[in-house]
Amino acid sequence: MVFAEPVNAYGSQRPTNQEFSIQLKKRTKAAAIQLINFLQVAGKNPALNVIRYQLIKSATSVAANYRAACRARSKKEWYAKMCIVVEECDETVFWLEILLESEIQVEKDTVRTIGKEYFTLLQIFAKARANAKTK
Repeated sequence: MVFAEPVNAYGSQRPTNQEFSIQLKKRTKAAAIQLINFLQVAGKNPALNVIRYQLIKSATSVAANYRAACRARSKKEWYAKMCIVVEECDETVFWLEILLESEIQVEKDTVRTIGKEYFTLLQIFAKARANAKTK
């Protein structure tokens, strides 16, 4: 995996579920904004325009659907939204890998940084979804 470097941004004390949800809402929104801002200044060419469109759609979908999952009315609704979050997060990682591995001229270190964040988010969301399925 290109972005496989786990990061613990929560310190040594484990937050409550509610605190963790709030942190993840902020984190997914911040990651989407960081990606949008990066892509805003990343240059223009046909290939980058396609990737930019796909990345903005998938990254903002991660944040929006996680937010919706936090407001779910049932466990089934939460699980369905989390499935979308995992899918969109994985798609974001995919497009960042394409951007990183292609010859498109962008700041590759920034792509790696953003990619690590989305890979970490993907691990968190996939684990939460898997844990919910086993209960």
